[in-house]
Amino acid sequence: MGIADARLLTGTVMHQRLIPKKHVFQYGIYYLAIPLSQLKAMSLAYNRFAPLSFFDKDHGPCDGSSLAVWARDILTQNAIEADGEITLVCMPRVFNYVFNPVSFWLCQDKAGQVRAILCEVHNTFGERHTYLCTHQNHDAIGPDHVLTADKIFHVSPFLEREGQYQFRFDIHDDVFNVQILFFNGNGDKQLVTALNGKLQTLTKSSLRQVFWRYPLITVKAIVMIHWHALKLVLKGISYIPRPQQKSEKISKTR
Repeated sequence: MGIADARLLTGTVMHQRLIPKKHVFQYGIYYLAIPLSQLKAMSLAYNRFAPLSFFDKDHGPCDGSSLAVWARDILTQNAIEADGEITLVCMPRVFNYVFNPVSFWLCQDKAGQVRAILCEVHNTFGERHTYLCTHQNHDAIGPDHVLTADKIFHVSPFLEREGQYQFRFDIHDDVFNVQILFFNGNGDKQLVTALNGKLQTLTKSSLRQVFWRYPLITVKAIVMIHWHALKLVLKGISYIPRPQQKSEKISKTR
């Protein structure tokens, strides 16, 4: 498990709401999977405008400072010995616009085993929160493992800020699958989300192919969010006003 070289992830995102009314959608998408040590050598524009680009300030501390320092500080503060490569899986900027609902930071040990995964979540209100997914003893994360975290960040205006998430990660060879289940405050499974895809070598040619296959993908992501929000309103799902964000910006699985 782990990613050693810059890769391109193509696949599908799926959301399935189970209660109080069913609602499901799925669409094609692509992500970058970039080891932080290779940011300056990757096959797309770095910290400069281009049709496809990557900016440091879109991630982590969101101030343009070192992403590796930010991530390793979190690992050190939690006594996690993931001293190998850190790979960031995220969407690129497309014509200088980006919106990453969730990005994944794979924190590996020197043997390539993933010891922690940072799930960096952004909402449409300009706020962000990071869930640190790791075992209590920081063992390697496997495909059959379930990591549970309390929901303390407001994302959807149709879900209360309560309950729990269950994370599953299946990352091996060319496979990248993530499943996140949401259980509400009553313990009922309310939402199933998944990102399922295949990894391939990140090159200028592969980037051109996905650029035309999924045009304006970051715009599509934000449009889809609002389009399905409208559908939920029309189905009679109650809108929940945004609460004040909690001061805790990083929380850990239990």
